[in-house]
Amino acid sequence: MRRLIQFLAVVTFVVGGWAIAGQQQAFAANLNGLTLQSSPVLAVTDYRNPADAKLTTEFGQKIDLNNSHVRDFRSLRGFYPNLAGTIIQNAPYKNVEDVLDISGLSESQKKRLQANLDLFTVTDVEPAYVEGGDRFNPGVY
Repeated sequence: MRRLIQFLAVVTFVVGGWAIAGQQQAFAANLNGLTLQSSPVLAVTDYRNPADAKLTTEFGQKIDLNNSHVRDFRSLRGFYPNLAGTIIQNAPYKNVEDVLDISGLSESQKKRLQANLDLFTVTDVEPAYVEGGDRFNPGVY
């Protein structure tokens, strides 16, 4: 332990001596003269990932029957979670009216769907929103 302390004292003394002798300024002067080589900048195009691009369509304003999550139906009375789950399980749809053709719907569910068709949209399936089957359970509790 005593040797370690002596070694650290010597190192501290040497480093301190360099600072007093002006060696620190010499190092700084050498670094100031250092310039980085410039490289040509690649032209960057306006790129959006597919999930963000979909937000600029009706997907951002309406409930997309092919891509929305079951929780997106919470604002509609009588949809969450059962009817919403049924809608998601029968996706994809070609148009909004296809949701009325789901087998096993009760008359009240069909009326509820009919009354809210203007709140829905159908866009192409985007893997970023449907991969992994997490449209039912995203792990948010």
